[in-house]
Amino acid sequence: MKFRVITPLISGLCASGLLLSANALAFDADEAQALAKKEGCLKCHAVDKKKEAKSLTEISKSLKGKADAEAKLLHHLTSGEMVKFDDGKEEEHKVIKTKDKAAIKNMTDWILSLGK
Repeated sequence: MKFRVITPLISGLCASGLLLSANALAFDADEAQALAKKEGCLKCHAVDKKKEAKSLTEISKSLKGKADAEAKLLHHLTSGEMVKFDDGKEEEHKVIKTKDKAAIKNMTDWILSLGK
C-alpha cells in the first residue's frame, strides 16, 4: 500500500525538478537580441555571419564546453578589454551600458546557446 502512494509522489517530484531545471535554462531570445541591438553589439557582430568582428555564433562555439564560458563572456562585455581585428587594428571593446544584471545574464545565455 505504501508503495502505491510513494511512487506517484516520487514521479511528481522528478517531473517538477525537470520543469524547474528547464526554466532555469530558459532565456528570452527576442529580449536578448533587442538588448544586443540597443547596446550596439550588432554593429560589429552578426548572429550567424562575420561582419567587422566574429559572429555571435562563432563566439559561442569558441566558448563551448568551457566551464568559465559565461564568466569570460560577461568579462568581455563589461570590462572594455582590448580586441584585435583581422586587419591588425586594436581597440577597446565597447562596454555594455545596462546595469540590469538579469538582462545581461539573459543576453549571455542567448549568445552561449547559439553555438549548440
